[in-house]
Amino acid sequence: MAPGEDKEDSRMFSGLRDRLKATNLYDAKIGAIHLKNKVGKFGNIINSNHRHDEEHERLTDEKRTRIAESHRFGSFAPERDGNKIKWYVDGQDYFYAVSVALEKAKETIYIEDWWLSPELFLRRPPYYNQEWRLDQVLKRRAEAGVKIYVIVYKEVAQALSCNSAHTKHALHALCPKGSPGHGNITVMRHPDHNIFENAGDMTFYWAHHEKFIVIDYEMAFIGGLDLCFGRWDNRQHPLADAHPAGVQNEMFPGQDFNNNRIMDFQTVDDWKSNELSKADYGRMPWHDVAMCVIGDCVYDIAEHFVLRWNFVKRDKYKRTPGFDWLTMTGREGENEDLVAVQRPKHPVGDYIHHPLSPLENRSWAHEQQGTVHAQVVRSSCDWSSGILTEHSIQNAYCEVIRNAQHFVYIENQFFITATGEEQLPIHNTIGRAIVDACVRAGKEGRKFRVIILIPAVPGFAGDLRDDAAMGTRAIMDYQYKSIHRGPQSIFEQIKAQGVDPKEHVFLFNLRSYDRLNKTSAMVQQEEKSGVKYQDVQRAEAEEIMGEGIHSATDEKPNLSDTTGNEEKERLADLKRKFEAQRGAVGLNENVTSTDSIAQTAMLNGGKVSEQGWDDDPEKEKDNFVQEELYIHGKLLIVDDRIVICGSSNINDRSQMGLHDSELSIVMEDYNLMDSVMDGQPFRAGHHAATLRRLLWREHLGLLPAQSLDASKDPNAQPADVCPNDVMEGPEYEFVADPMSDKVWDMWTGNATTNTQIFRHLFRADPDDNIKTFDDYEAFLPRHKKFKQGHLHDPFMPAEEVRQKLDQIRGHLVWMPLDFLCDAPMAEKGLQVNAYTESIYT
Repeated sequence: MAPGEDKEDSRMFSGLRDRLKATNLYDAKIGAIHLKNKVGKFGNIINSNHRHDEEHERLTDEKRTRIAESHRFGSFAPERDGNKIKWYVDGQDYFYAVSVALEKAKETIYIEDWWLSPELFLRRPPYYNQEWRLDQVLKRRAEAGVKIYVIVYKEVAQALSCNSAHTKHALHALCPKGSPGHGNITVMRHPDHNIFENAGDMTFYWAHHEKFIVIDYEMAFIGGLDLCFGRWDNRQHPLADAHPAGVQNEMFPGQDFNNNRIMDFQTVDDWKSNELSKADYGRMPWHDVAMCVIGDCVYDIAEHFVLRWNFVKRDKYKRTPGFDWLTMTGREGENEDLVAVQRPKHPVGDYIHHPLSPLENRSWAHEQQGTVHAQVVRSSCDWSSGILTEHSIQNAYCEVIRNAQHFVYIENQFFITATGEEQLPIHNTIGRAIVDACVRAGKEGRKFRVIILIPAVPGFAGDLRDDAAMGTRAIMDYQYKSIHRGPQSIFEQIKAQGVDPKEHVFLFNLRSYDRLNKTSAMVQQEEKSGVKYQDVQRAEAEEIMGEGIHSATDEKPNLSDTTGNEEKERLADLKRKFEAQRGAVGLNENVTSTDSIAQTAMLNGGKVSEQGWDDDPEKEKDNFVQEELYIHGKLLIVDDRIVICGSSNINDRSQMGLHDSELSIVMEDYNLMDSVMDGQPFRAGHHAATLRRLLWREHLGLLPAQSLDASKDPNAQPADVCPNDVMEGPEYEFVADPMSDKVWDMWTGNATTNTQIFRHLFRADPDDNIKTFDDYEAFLPRHKKFKQGHLHDPFMPAEEVRQKLDQIRGHLVWMPLDFLCDAPMAEKGLQVNAYTESIYT
């Protein structure tokens, strides 16, 4: 062969390949390669280590391990100084702040949620804030050119009603092809349940449970609040939402009005529907906590998202157009494997570098924004992120609790934990850390308290006696065994070392009451119009729903849905008929009875006995309701110095790393403030102390009720607008010392009085008087005349009811530690057995 001939042949074949790339033959070849790889995934059934067995994968695992081992708690993220972090208590403040921040987004928005409801109103009342519905906010930003990336948990439809398919289709349909913003919203759902796509990676039991938002790499929100139905609430926690003065005053439209003790969410893609009548029942109130972060920790939260995005891209969307790979400043070149970037020979999708503008343009990249020393921690593993198991959240909880000197304050949705290896099937050892801290304090003769607030019923059961509530009873059974039942429980392990656990560990629930504003005039309006208030609820929800949601697909909002239009017209006609009778029943005049009396449990909220009522006083009794105040936050505060907040519950699902994926943040404010601890001068962290003081004031009824207009509330703004308003005053100073005898006397006194009144008036369950299922029937008979959440004794004089409700302050009640103590709470069987135990723990 002549010199240079081989180079000529190479150029010829290279040109031929280039020409073939533009032909169907080349496309067929690439398609065949993708099909081969797809079919090859069936091999993962017999190779559970398939993400970690190749040389490059082992090298990446080793690199990640070295990084984690160099960080406190074994976290992927380092400790970082100078963060500005703002707390939010309850949904009103949080969602308003999120609405402000989203509206200012310029480049990118990351959202990771367990459940996302596109129709969630971020500001209330909804009728007057329709432009602040979540999907409308995201639509505006997408049309302005902002790239929006969303990851939601893909539920098992037979077990949960989140309907992530609706989330995906509704968001993708916001900007159809040919419209501004098309392609700027991309939604991933994971894990995949398609056996033909992911036979070896099917995950049915575990969930992506994180709740966080990253905006422009400038700020992040992280905590316990999903952007979904049922989470919006304020500090007075109203149960009532019936409005004789006009349905436009509703606070909780459609399925946002919910009480899981009575009925779970139904068909959430049709968000106007609600089988629960507001004229007959109260909602389940919701208590939660979240943070806004500006500083270096934003980068770590963003890194977790980019890792997850690329992992899901690889796991589910590798061969799907429209889903790009994300690369990231600081994780480039030989380090792009840390965020799961892959570069296959025939990639589908582009490689998009984030942030879109230089990272050094961020304010926090040049100077410290605040005084909070913080670290992001997570629970994550192979199925959820394609990494070796990380449980840095559990590590952080255990270390922080074990080192506590004065108090441990916990708010959590669950409390299932072990004190050692003999407490199977529970494995996380947060319980052992609590035992160690209490025993050390007891032997040193030091005042020390662990105060735990969890829901009265930690799942969404109806009647706890029903077979359908077996799963919830199993959770409660594991909780009681964690706390005080059995030799391995926290109480018994403390007692075994000569210390009295009742001097150190205390458990509480929260509960709220209200009055439905269903007067005789409203009943007459129903009768004269032939329209139930429940139908008016639906009509109002339909009216403020807007176009483009019914039966949406990824590319079409189905604006020509004639079935939907007919239903809309039918509901509008019902509303017109109902409103036409307003004058005939005397409702054209001012309605003096308030739509909610929840404020009466709060500071300066007045007394129940002083609230106006437009009807026979005896009929008012039918409208008093109560419900557990559902604690959903995942919060730890220790010694007024350290806070941990995020998505992680206290159970194996959240803490072990192998199960649900979680993201939390550990915070310690270096801005110290003069305070008091057990009567002695104390330097407290400003962030931790002010958060704890506000929470305690809410629970004690030492805060005023909130106005619905949050526009001038500093606590409802993002961290870049203003710091928290700690609401100084006598009540702020009263709760300054968390170990004060006066504070503790009020705390336990309120809990005792509230517990007794809820028991006497409503037979609120669970209760210490219910030790067996026979006791349950005697305490709360199952009878149609007893409506869930209403007064138990219909013959009690109305004046007596009001006077007793006048005594309730705040929302604290004691947790009933003797509930069903003499009964098998969760008998082993098909639902609860050795194979399913880990689902409940």
